[in-house]
Formats: sequence, C-alpha cells, structure tokens
Amino acid sequence: MMETLVGNISNNLTDSMLKNMLTRDYGQNIFDMVTTAQKITPRAAVEACLRAETGQILERPLGSPNVQSPWNKLFLSPTQLFSLPTADNTPIHMEVTIGKRARKPLKLGMPIMITAMSYGASLSLEAKVALARAASMVGTATNTGESALAGEERAAANLLIGQYNRYGAMNTREQLSKLDAIEVQLGQGAWGGAIPETIKANTIKGHMRETWHLEPGQDATRGARFKGINSPQDIINLLNKLKQEYEVPIGIKIAATHYIEKELDVILQTDVDFIVIDGSEGGTAAAVTTLEDDLGLPTLFAVSRAAKYLEAKGVKDKYDLIIAGGLKTPGDFLKALSLGANAVYIGTIALMALLQTQVTKVLPEYPSPQLVMYSGKFVDKLDIDRGAETLANFLNSSVEEMKLALIGMGKDNISQLNSQDLVSVDKHLAEALGIDYAGNPCSR
Repeated sequence: MMETLVGNISNNLTDSMLKNMLTRDYGQNIFDMVTTAQKITPRAAVEACLRAETGQILERPLGSPNVQSPWNKLFLSPTQLFSLPTADNTPIHMEVTIGKRARKPLKLGMPIMITAMSYGASLSLEAKVALARAASMVGTATNTGESALAGEERAAANLLIGQYNRYGAMNTREQLSKLDAIEVQLGQGAWGGAIPETIKANTIKGHMRETWHLEPGQDATRGARFKGINSPQDIINLLNKLKQEYEVPIGIKIAATHYIEKELDVILQTDVDFIVIDGSEGGTAAAVTTLEDDLGLPTLFAVSRAAKYLEAKGVKDKYDLIIAGGLKTPGDFLKALSLGANAVYIGTIALMALLQTQVTKVLPEYPSPQLVMYSGKFVDKLDIDRGAETLANFLNSSVEEMKLALIGMGKDNISQLNSQDLVSVDKHLAEALGIDYAGNPCSR
C-alpha cells in the first residue's frame, strides 16, 4: 500500500517536472539551472553564494581545482631489444642524498618526502605525529611547515626538515639546532607566492600557544617579507649566514612563477644546498581562492624550466632540486624526477592515504579535512597509528611500482632518470620540455 502510494506521488512529481521542463520558456523553466551551471560552473555558482553570505575573502582547503600540469601527456620509455631491461634480481636503488656538500647530509631511503604542512597554521598535532611516524617507517623525511618545533613531531620523526618562516616561530638557534635540514620559506604555490596572514588569538589553543611561544591574547602574524629583509641581498646574506652556522643542509623554498629564472639568479648567489619549488597546484589548509586559482606557474613547467636553467648555468650538481605541488601518483613522481628533480614533496595525496577508510568517521556530513586540520571538528577521532600505517603503505607501494618502471627502462638507480626517458603526445609540450614528440621517430 505504502509502496504504491510513494510510487504514485513520485511518478506524478516526475511527470509534472518533465512536462514543465519540455514546454515552458527558459525564463520559467527549472532546466535553466543546468544551462547556467554549464556557463559559470557549479563551483563558481557555489563560491559566489559563499562570498555573498559574508562579504569576506573566500578560502578553500587543499588547493585549486585549476590543474594545468599535463602529466598524463608524458610517457616514460621502456626498452626490450636494442637495450635490454634490467637483469633479474638486480638491486634497484631508490636512495637519495640531499645536501651532499653539507657536513651532515640528509640521507633518504626514497625520493619522496612529506611536504611542509604546519602544526597550528594547518594541521592538528595528531596529524603531524601521524605523518612523522609514517615517514620514519619508510626511511624518508617530513617537514614542519611554517610552525615552531613541536616536541611530539620531533620525537616521531627520524628525519625532520624545519622551516625558517615568516611567522618567526622556528627562527631560534635552540629550535634550528634540533633539525636534520633547514628550509627557508619565501613562498608557496597555493598562496601564489608570499602573502601576509594572521592567525587570530582566539583560535589558538594552549599547546600551540606554548609551542609557538606566543603570549596570551597574541595573534600569530606572518608578513609578506621576513622582518628586516628589504632586498634580494638581505635574503642572500640570511641564507649564507645559516649555511655558515649549521652543519645540516640549508635550502630555500619559493613558489613557482613565470619569473622563475630571475628568482633562481638570486639563489645562485648563495651557498644553499637545495632549492624547493612549489607549483601552483600545491595545497594548503586554506588559501584565498584567487591566489590558488589564478597566480603562479604549474608544477610541470616549473620543474622543467628550473632544471634546465640550473643545467645551463653549470650548477645542477651543486644544488639539489625538490619539486612540490599536486604530485599524486608514482608516475607523476617518476616524470618529475626525469625532468630534473632530485626528490619530490607530497602533501594532499599523503593526507588522503593517511585518512584512507577513516574518512567514514565524518562523511557524508562533513568533509575529510575535518579530521586533520587544526581547527577541525573531529581531530580527536583520528587514529594516529592507523593513519601512519596506511600512509607508509602508500609510500612503499609507490616505491615498488617505481622500481618496476625502472627495471622496464633498463635502469638500476633512481638517479639514472633523465629527460631523454620521456616522450610527449603533445607536440607543443614536447618542444617546451625539450623531449621527443611521440609522433616522430626517436631522436636518440
């Protein structure tokens, strides 16, 4: 009886809606919503409404949907006859050393690291500990992000890179001396470069306040520039000073932009050990949507241009190049390394692997970041041990797949990858990257 009643009501509603959709003028037709969505996209419509609600800037977590790095148009080139695959049972070496000239180089078991995501400004302490444990389980490094040094993260991480940052939270000898590498953060991809930011005092909890060395009622503020830095020469002096004072590798992180070669010209006047370039597809806890969507340079073009410029200047062996921003699969990692990166950073995809089935704790009512963001409603529901395990599994799986690709390409060391191992199905992309076009015979 009830089933029949519900069926009749549903049928009548569907009939009425379909009749109206097929007979009314567009001005009175609900189908107009479909054509409007096709014109401005559902995302633009929803974000317009969110802006209309508050009149404030709109921030979006985990980065931009405007992904313009066409990794899927690149293919790696295996060999079978003229050059044979790697012999069976040959060890495949995935180890990478960052900062070979440093007195204490950073020795990694794989060329994949966990990118900068800060405690407090981005992630919860629980999430940071889970990331650190996962990195330690597989022999790689994690990064503090723009934060102070949390004792819990330091204890969980065998290898910890810390960011000398514009909040000033990490910039003391006591903290810097406890790190395995120091990364001076000048900008990041998801912010389109270097942007001021304030974390309001009323959102800062006790543990973060103590860790960040903030007074009660004090905001955490980040300038577009470091305090006292007013010229490129000031940055050069800062980097060289850190290099002289610390035994661990010193690096600099910048957001990728069309001025990338000009930015590198400044860096090449320093003695840093590594350069981190964060493409526009990079994510963050929350950034202004315009900065995410419309500023910067896509990661694929950033790594190619940076590597070629370092090669042209004869300093490719002096500076290790680390690439970040939207990399998500073992294939992406291999292609970035082939284009000249020494290692890659991953962020958003690492969080997805860390959360894995734990997302069911909040979906469908809330989005998954509520489990890991500092301000998340459900950070207490995150299973740290399980998160570390699933992320470690992802990293191990990625490395094993990368090894198989290397075998097929006749290699036994990740460092043997180069741009000649790539081909593109897009002629213009092939020309831009300096690799072969798939429609032409091999040039080598």
